[in-house]
This record gives sequence, structure tokens and C-alpha cells, in this order.
Amino acid sequence: MPVLIQSHISSSSRSIPPPNSLLHINPSLLRPNCRAEDRIFLWKGVNTPPASTISNPTIQLIATIASRASLRETSSYGSGLRKFHLFCDIFTIPEAQRLPASFELLHSFALWAATDPSMLDPDLTLGVRFEPVSVSVVRKYLSAIRAWHIAQGWAPPLSEADHERINWSLRGLENIQGNRKSPLRPPITIPMLRALRATLNLNDPFEACIWAMALCAFWGMMRFSEVSVSSRSAFDKSKHLKRCDVHFGVDLDGKQYARLDLPSAKTARPGQTQSVFLIPQEGLCPLQALQNLARVVPAGPDDPLFSWRDKRGDVRPMVKVAAIDFINTILKSWGWGTAFGHSFRIGGASFYLSQKIDPEIIRLAGRWRSLAYEAYIRAFEQIASRHFGNALAQSQV
Repeated sequence: MPVLIQSHISSSSRSIPPPNSLLHINPSLLRPNCRAEDRIFLWKGVNTPPASTISNPTIQLIATIASRASLRETSSYGSGLRKFHLFCDIFTIPEAQRLPASFELLHSFALWAATDPSMLDPDLTLGVRFEPVSVSVVRKYLSAIRAWHIAQGWAPPLSEADHERINWSLRGLENIQGNRKSPLRPPITIPMLRALRATLNLNDPFEACIWAMALCAFWGMMRFSEVSVSSRSAFDKSKHLKRCDVHFGVDLDGKQYARLDLPSAKTARPGQTQSVFLIPQEGLCPLQALQNLARVVPAGPDDPLFSWRDKRGDVRPMVKVAAIDFINTILKSWGWGTAFGHSFRIGGASFYLSQKIDPEIIRLAGRWRSLAYEAYIRAFEQIASRHFGNALAQSQV
């Protein structure tokens, strides 16, 4: 099967806005600026951990390599560590008490992170800043702190009894506040895609990339992290789609298709490749969008698939926050609200369900491990009337 074709260099000038954050941690030499997935290894403490191997350089090197390879996905752990140090900065916790962390400190952190300040008397908070998340996310943050301790050579900071005590408090906050969750992600719809197409200049490298990633994410029901990167320096050809990972072919019915071979995926085992299959779609065709991207943004086989060229002619991977911000600007101008990265995956499932595609086929195509009940219900609410509407009038009762 032929590989996506590249040609000569073109260029474009586009500024990428930095990610937004409500609060920021204090700068420290102990916490160098690095990718989120590297924080558990590069962010240090002032205390020296006990030895975990004999003092032999070969054994110590093996231990370091093994520790680095122990976790497949650590970017979410980076968010937890950021939140923990933000809490410590707000409450002026000395560096010596952060690693290793005590039960008292982590219990306090969990309470702060899960608390909605609107339920508190403002006169009693004494100006304390909050950045609340759901209880389920707090538990993930505690897992991140545990992993950080182990990676830095310390024992896990919490015992089973400690976890029970913290969970007791978190359940209490859930009972008071309700099980607060992030707002449901609205699905991207066909009219939204048509609005994007009407607005974008497909001869512009940045916008041609936006268009290709939007259609692939929608029709392939892909996670947006699979078509973008968290930062320019985060691109890793062993994890992210490259130009050589796109193949075009013809199926048994003589129909064209494109196959994207993901080097790494959330539901894949280490080293396992997962494939996304795309077929032509009239007016909103992902195959045509990929071919247009190859024409407008020529690149080498190991360059990022979803990339654009800046004014110097450098190939730049598409950063997630830049893409979402750009897409939202367009959608808002057409009268819609804010979309999220996962909106494309849910939108694709919604559309296929509306066409009465077998949910099992959707599960396979979207690479869900299960029937993804909650995702399908979120999608189904968009087209429920097509299945249940006017049922009484059509009955014989």
C-alpha cells in the first residue's frame, strides 16, 4: 500500500498560544521545566532516599532503566504532581516535607483538591486559593504522588489504613457536594464540520492540518491526543503518528480506504500497533483531507503526520491546545459553544449511532475495550428521538 506522498517545502506563520492554567506553582530548581510525563523522574526533593540496590554502577544503571520503563503513560501523573506542589506552595509547606510526604500532608492535600470553595464561608477561608477537581481525579493524583515517591527511591507514602481514612473523608465531601464531575463534552456534529470547512483556508498549512486532524478524529473516533501533541517538544515518533504511518488501499468491495497505524494507544499493549480505518465521505472526506495535507505541508516519512510549517519552513507538530482553541474560535463565531478534544470521538460515535450502525462495529472501530456504556449513552441522547419518537402513534394499543 502506498505511503502518504510528500513534495517540496511551503511555509506559514502561526503563533501557538500557551496552555491556560488558573494557578501556577512557584519556580524551583527542584522542579525543572519539562514534559508532564517526565516530572515523576526529573522533579526531585531535598532529602536523600535510602539505597535500593547495592552500590554497583551496573546494577544501579539497570535499576534506573527499569524504573523508567515501569510506567507506560506518565503524562497524567505530571498533572497530579503539579497539583500537589501547587497545594504545598499555597500552604507554605517546606520542601523537606514534600518528599517523602506524610499522611497528614496527603490527607490535607486530598481535602483541599476535592473541596468546592463555594460551600465554605468566605470569611473562614482566609484568602486560600482553590482549584477543585472531582473525587475520582483526586484519587488519581494520589496515585501519581505514590508513583513519584517510588520513582525517586522512597517507599509508598500511604498505608492501606491511610487510604481508608482519606477515602472516608472523600466520601464525606461527595455526600456534601454531590459527585461533581467535569462538564459533559458536547459532541462535534456534521453541521459543525461543515462550518469548519466553510471557514478554513485549506491552502494554509496550519488550517490544512486542523482540517485533516478534525476529520480523522471524527470519522475514526480517535482520541484527540492521538492526532495532536501536548507541546512541540513532546512529539515522539515511537508514540505519535508519523507520515509513514498512513497507508491507502482498496478493500474487497473495491472501495478506497486509508489506514492509520498508531505506534502507541491507550488500550494497546506495549509494542502493539492499533489501526484506524477511514473511508471516503462526501463533502467531508478524511482521505482527501490527508492528501491535501501532504500537498500543502510536505514532510519526511518520520515527521509528525498532523503537522504544519512555520515561516522558517520548520515542520511543527500540531499542539492540542492550539488546535482546540482555533476550532473553538470558529465554532463560537457560528453560534456554538465550546468543544473539547473528546468531542470528536463522541461526535463520530453519535453520528454512526444515528445511522443505526451496530454498536459492536462502533466499539471495534473506536477501539473501545468494552461497549463504553457511558460514551454511547452520551452519544445516544443526541439522536434518541429517531429511535423512540412517535412510538405511541405507531402502536396498535
